[in-house]
Amino acid sequence: MSSGEGPHNAELYYLYPTPTVIRVIRSRGMGWVGYVARIGALRGEYRVLVGRPDEKIPLGRPRSRWKDNVKIDIEEVGCGSMNWIGLAQDRDSWRAIVNVVINLRVP
Repeated sequence: MSSGEGPHNAELYYLYPTPTVIRVIRSRGMGWVGYVARIGALRGEYRVLVGRPDEKIPLGRPRSRWKDNVKIDIEEVGCGSMNWIGLAQDRDSWRAIVNVVINLRVP
């Protein structure tokens, strides 16, 4: 095939998108977050996810938390105004959101 024929790699990636490694990691993390949100507030995992540690807050930029990353992912999907913990209680809707996150196109 000569250089003037056929689609370029960028066009092929657009036509047949595959999830990037980062999207797969983010979607699996969101799957875990949905599970933890459903197990309840009495478990230690839930307290780690949404709670605050009892230690002194260091100076400088605040550390990124799991729930901050989940809020960012949900805003990218278009469900930013919704309560993500309540949304995770319904497995089917949460699974749909996780699937949308994995299939987002990243420029």
